[in-house]
Amino acid sequence: MNQQNIRHLTLFDLLARSWTLPSAVEALLFSIDSSVAAFACANGTIALASLTDPEPPESRVRVSGDLGQTTIRPREKPPVPLIVTEHLRDGAPLIAASGQSGFLAGASDGRVVRVTATGEIDNTDIRLDGAIVALDHARGQGLTAVSDGADVLLATASGGTIRSLPRHGGGNVAALGFSPSGRQLAVCRGNEISIWTLVGEPALIRTIGFPQAPAAVRWSADSEWIACPLASGGFGVARLADGKAGTVSDFPARVRTVSWSERADALIASGAFRIAAWSMKLPPLEGETGGALVTGRPGLVVVEAVAGHPTRPLGAAGFANGQIVVAQIGERDELLVKPSGGAVTALAWSADGRHLAASTADGGASLITFPAQMFK
Repeated sequence: MNQQNIRHLTLFDLLARSWTLPSAVEALLFSIDSSVAAFACANGTIALASLTDPEPPESRVRVSGDLGQTTIRPREKPPVPLIVTEHLRDGAPLIAASGQSGFLAGASDGRVVRVTATGEIDNTDIRLDGAIVALDHARGQGLTAVSDGADVLLATASGGTIRSLPRHGGGNVAALGFSPSGRQLAVCRGNEISIWTLVGEPALIRTIGFPQAPAAVRWSADSEWIACPLASGGFGVARLADGKAGTVSDFPARVRTVSWSERADALIASGAFRIAAWSMKLPPLEGETGGALVTGRPGLVVVEAVAGHPTRPLGAAGFANGQIVVAQIGERDELLVKPSGGAVTALAWSADGRHLAASTADGGASLITFPAQMFK
């Protein structure tokens, strides 16, 4: 590679391992031990990437002796190819982390299958009569929740014990989400989220209504809050202790993702021309607007995906023009990681915060590994 090309390399070129898949990548997540990233593809397959990096950034960083300037040399070899599973369903498979380095996925015939880190598919005993529309797994409790839109079933890790939650509320189930402890389950059905305790026999403990249907659910790390993108725009947030809820609806585009930042004690959302953020010291409940945090720089392109860093007060954002940035929540400065590309569909941090996974609508899948000295 000549010096002129090196000068035009972006941070993404230097830090990321990237791949191109034959269809859009619609969702992604890391395994529980953060050793594997799974990318759910619109063609019905799952692509798997190992986080083991033969050329980690630290091995390519150089500090000049005279000026103390830090540089990083480009990778010398292409990344190891992704492992791609067999076709599982029409459309992107629903996936949930399970075990240490594996995943669960919903197949087109109602089966829930195990996906190993090396791409093997094994059946479980969980099978529905219809297509699976919602899936989640709680590692601590060894429980899997799955729905065909009408019923919600709970199964143990072995799949041997299956219980059906009583139907509550009208409409179809759109999403399921276990609390971080796995002791509670949120069920998005119609315009409500019902919260079930799973200690002993499952029991309904709270129902929270919203003006529009929740499309997904995200728990805060302390299990005291839930947030949800709303199907017709904006997002909702609710406090579990008293059931108080609020909505933020003034967005120029649909809010596709919301994410919590424990370190910043904040909630961030997509759907605006910069990272939208709120301090949970003044949560957006019952019309409260004083907690808004100006984060990052405004632009002309909408944020499509956000992800809060697990150990630092940072948020990552992916835009419709492929741009990816990282910003400190509540600050205007941001780090430009990737300047352009296909529209970003999903972002996620590994548990240690060293790796940022990203996917795009044109089939892009990437793992961006940040050197330890990048965020001080």
